[in-house]
Amino acid sequence: MAINSDVLVIGGGLAGLTSALKAAREGADVRLVSYKQSSLRHASGLVDLLGYTPDGEGPVTDPYAAMGDLHDAHPYQTVGVETVREAMDLFDDVTDYRGDHTDTNALVPTHGGTVKPTARYPTGAAAGLASDDRDVLLVGLESMVDFDAPHAAAHLEAAGVPFDVRGETIRFPGDLQADAKITRYAKLLDTNGEVAVRGRKKGARDALAERVNTVREKEERVGFPAILGDDHTDAVRAALEEKIGADVFEVPMGPPSLPGLRLEDRLFEALDEAGASFETGNPVVDFDADGDRIETVYIEKNGARIPNSADQYVLATGGLVGKGIESDRESVHEPIFDCHIEHGEDRYEWFDGDAFGDHPFASFGVETDETLRPLTASDSVEFENLRAAGSVLGGYDFAAEKSGSGVSIATGYVAGENAAAEAR
Repeated sequence: MAINSDVLVIGGGLAGLTSALKAAREGADVRLVSYKQSSLRHASGLVDLLGYTPDGEGPVTDPYAAMGDLHDAHPYQTVGVETVREAMDLFDDVTDYRGDHTDTNALVPTHGGTVKPTARYPTGAAAGLASDDRDVLLVGLESMVDFDAPHAAAHLEAAGVPFDVRGETIRFPGDLQADAKITRYAKLLDTNGEVAVRGRKKGARDALAERVNTVREKEERVGFPAILGDDHTDAVRAALEEKIGADVFEVPMGPPSLPGLRLEDRLFEALDEAGASFETGNPVVDFDADGDRIETVYIEKNGARIPNSADQYVLATGGLVGKGIESDRESVHEPIFDCHIEHGEDRYEWFDGDAFGDHPFASFGVETDETLRPLTASDSVEFENLRAAGSVLGGYDFAAEKSGSGVSIATGYVAGENAAAEAR
């Protein structure tokens, strides 16, 4: 017997979670299934709308204003600028992120020493904005080789930030191994667990602050790699601020990312609060259709094929990186429903056949109509109860534009809203 729901969302990344959350808040019985862990845990935790134009100009000051100049096939043009705003309102409602007070992008320093334009950022990054002219001390840890604080400081200085910035490297109290997971640092700080310092036991927060104070001069802001707790990050940051005597912020890091994990946790909590169900770890391997309607999809679990049936379906499995789009020597294809894949030479003649400059694969993705219904590869038939959202879509270069999160949120919102409306 099939597991039934009004809306079945396939994919547990930002697009899938947004789609499921919107559909559930619209009153639909929603089920989300995902094969792999969410891509959010590999992301920086920053939420970009549009940082650069498709031809590389920028950084963009006002992403909403710049969306009007994008080509007609761009997902933002498909859903409309006002809908992007509505989608971001939903995001703001379920997170504690900053940036919603203005339409303009914030400039956030990264662990590599670049300045990234972004529309939303975690509260823990707020004191680190590059628009703030207070001096900064970046603190690196000997056991965390991914963040070279002096190197990052030098790059920020070369980028012309309006403040003096230095980088210092210290040893984390307790002398964790170089291969320690970031969650070990976070756990110690969450609990203020005891660590050994010169043969004496101290709380990890106190010991860390003491070591920072040995290298801090007069800087009013101190930036750490993003390890300042998981469950109690605000408390960790407040304790360090009190003991150091400066504002404390986290520098967004590469994978694995604690800010990304925190965001994933909050979105799944919101999904649970909205009454949706979800299952991760098992792939969708096949489906049955009756004419232009999908009837059932099959999830492989412990060698068995489990049928899942819904009135409406949302495809949010990711792009080439997430394997929602697959490629080989012969073709690029969407592996579940065989949706039609578009690329630059299909639709973007105004770019002289090279839609996305130095990113030739960026244009590959599922082609949809204006309601996000995909076309299938055979005869361009649409499944009337299927929609696509997020990086599985074609028509934009999320890496060059810094638009991946915004497109996922906006198209996920629309796909979820439309699926819920059709399921009534």
